[in-house]
Amino acid sequence: MKRLFYIPVVALLFSSCELNELPKAGATEDDIFGSESGLKNYSNSFYRNITSGSDAYKGDAMADYSAVNSLNDFMVGGAYSAEISSGWSWTTLRNINQLIAKCNSPKLSDAIKNNYIGLARFFRAWFYYEKVVRFGDVPWVDHPLAVDETDILKAPRDSREAVMKHIMEDLDFAYANITNTGGDGSTVNKWTALGLKTRIALFEGTFRKYHKLNLATQPEVFFQMAVDAGKILMENGPYGLNISADPKTSQRQLFTSNTPVTKEVMLAVTFSKDLALLNDANWWWTSATYGPRLSLVRPFINSFLNVDGTPYTDRPNFQTEEFYEECQNRDLRLSQLIRTPGYSRNGQPAPPNFASFTYTGYQPIKYTLDDPYYDNGGYNTNAVPLMRYAEILLNYAEAKQELGTFNEADWSKTIGALRSRAGITSGTNTLPTKVDTYLKNTFFPEVNNPVLLEIRRERQVELALEGFRFNDLKRWKLGPLMANLPWTGIYIPALDKLIDIDHNGTPDVVFYDGSKSAPSITVPAGVAKVAIGGKSTNFQTMTSDNHLEWFKAVKRTWDDNNKQYLYPIPSAAIVLNGNLTQNPGWSK
Repeated sequence: MKRLFYIPVVALLFSSCELNELPKAGATEDDIFGSESGLKNYSNSFYRNITSGSDAYKGDAMADYSAVNSLNDFMVGGAYSAEISSGWSWTTLRNINQLIAKCNSPKLSDAIKNNYIGLARFFRAWFYYEKVVRFGDVPWVDHPLAVDETDILKAPRDSREAVMKHIMEDLDFAYANITNTGGDGSTVNKWTALGLKTRIALFEGTFRKYHKLNLATQPEVFFQMAVDAGKILMENGPYGLNISADPKTSQRQLFTSNTPVTKEVMLAVTFSKDLALLNDANWWWTSATYGPRLSLVRPFINSFLNVDGTPYTDRPNFQTEEFYEECQNRDLRLSQLIRTPGYSRNGQPAPPNFASFTYTGYQPIKYTLDDPYYDNGGYNTNAVPLMRYAEILLNYAEAKQELGTFNEADWSKTIGALRSRAGITSGTNTLPTKVDTYLKNTFFPEVNNPVLLEIRRERQVELALEGFRFNDLKRWKLGPLMANLPWTGIYIPALDKLIDIDHNGTPDVVFYDGSKSAPSITVPAGVAKVAIGGKSTNFQTMTSDNHLEWFKAVKRTWDDNNKQYLYPIPSAAIVLNGNLTQNPGWSK
């Protein structure tokens, strides 16, 4: 099995570190750019430079709903600065532009050349999208620079408006010229280009709208781009939602399969035990020391609907339901996202592990394999999706609703289809008419439209832990959630009480007053003992209404005066090019 980011030797011959470095070649240009095999080998190197599998399954380590063992410097007031900022790297761009500039051999047909130029422009669009998301205005460079092009090397940043225009042109060219229309899920095809266009256009349209950017191209233009691209893909592409024989596994199967489930997965990183190409998803997600012990938080878990389509928070006693009760009759994606009652590993019950992992009780399983063998190192072989059809449905639905043209038929084939797969039995074919006040007040206070509110609910549920959340909050201008969403957990009926979390007849955990040395009751072997408060270093506390709370003692910060919606330009880059200006709020 091929891993997506395999790096051919011939491609490395043209690697470089800066925009103005000359490539070091060990093969002739004709060997590389004068044959289809050379172009294929060279273009394969681009895959390693887009979001990696590791980035995908670790992508929500910094999100409002992710309680972790230590805060990223970006979330601690004054800890992040231009001196430690990163991401201002252009090696990838130079390698891409090399192919675009040199793919002109008369020995090759225009179709072959345009196919590989289309691939290069797809990767250039992805590269620049990530730069715009991180920094805003960035220098646009469309060819490999020579050492004497100081007018470009020392130029100011180009405007966001100009760069986004070029990104869309690149994606249109890629869609029109890439010849691959299918594949094994690990390579880019023409439909992947359309999918990326929906992602980028939706991001840019909402960012411009909610940040009130006064730019020439209005948000509605980008919303229409996302709708048009999504419509073509939905009507003509080869993809659909994965529906397995067991609806309780249809979604999670996409993240635990060794090969991409090509019915839905449009692009993935693949791995192989035979080739010693493995990932460490289990180790990262189930280690007490290696990963961040990421636990999901109760406000987010509360956003999962009941299986009958009603809000969970409409249950009269939802705040005092114990873990077992709150997991009953819920959206089936909940049991595919976290350990819920009935979850097992190697045939043994596996409730949330308070002894060495979870802080809140909501322990993720989305990317992990169920055999504990994989927990102790980089042993995973499961493919990691980077783009899937479900995202396209969500992008299309949100963009169309932002345009005001979303209708009942659109709901049925997008949000309704996703909810049907998740076992939800009602409301899948009719537009919502009632605002869920809990969802609005907790996450989206500025949203009064019930349809848009439910589309956003569906996005956060369906794409949980897939690396979209931070960017979604940024484009909706909801950064304060990063600082203010409570990191609360399951309801605890009493301290010094043995609790059978999954109701399988065996106690799993006891919570006790941390000011004491131990629980006041006899605790059987194998039962986790969790101290609540008491020590200055103990970040496990409990709310006044008896819910676990994590890290309340450490203040998370967010400067909503636009500062943290962009990262600072690294100070070293400004030293090299004095014409670069710093992003607002960040000092040089």
